[in-house]
Amino acid sequence: MKKLLLIFTLWTTFLSAGTINIAVAANVSYAIDELIAEFNKTHKDTKVRVTLGSSGKLTAQIKHGAPYHLFMAANMMFPQSLYNDKIAKNAPVIYALGSLAILSKDPKDMSKGIDLLKSDEIYKIAIANPKTAPYGTAAMQAFESAGIYKDIKSKLIFAESISQTVSFAITAADIGLIAKSSLYSKTMLKYKQNINWIEVDPSLYTPIKQGIVMIEEDEETKAFYEFILSDNAKEIFKKYGYLLP
Repeated sequence: MKKLLLIFTLWTTFLSAGTINIAVAANVSYAIDELIAEFNKTHKDTKVRVTLGSSGKLTAQIKHGAPYHLFMAANMMFPQSLYNDKIAKNAPVIYALGSLAILSKDPKDMSKGIDLLKSDEIYKIAIANPKTAPYGTAAMQAFESAGIYKDIKSKLIFAESISQTVSFAITAADIGLIAKSSLYSKTMLKYKQNINWIEVDPSLYTPIKQGIVMIEEDEETKAFYEFILSDNAKEIFKKYGYLLP
């Protein structure tokens, strides 16, 4: 009897265990590990496998059949297109609001705000590619709203994703417009507010509505989807510099 019970327990454990593959916008890379760790407190047998990238490229992969279960995008447009094409199982829902920051590895006169980018000491400005990354689109919107685009357009260098933008900002460029959430990773804590970085005035652009959709609708995917929209997840997003919807 004990042997049968053990076999039954092992079999049910096997059935409940599994892996979900999630496509995640690069700006969420700094928060995703903590989100998964919190999820696994109640779903210990579910392995969450993450692929990071720009929302545009991840959307293209999904449309070409990449085996993702769930997509956490950097805006609403890309998951909406998957829903319109009947690839996503649900209409996109906002899970967080993203914001922009200006970052320099060297101290700068951040009191100038976005006008600092016009300075003669700034030669290269890194932003995410606005064609594929929503944070790049937001950066362009901020330049236009501030009336500085014509002054700085020749300085712009484009990264494939917001995570690569961070890398460019502290290596190949003099300064960069990044996701504020990027500043909350352990490796970025050495950069200080008002010395190395400032928030971009949110009146210059529309805070980025980040959307989530399910590509598959199995039990484990639903569980992770519901967790991302939960109060516990919201507290983690807030900790990493996101605004809450």
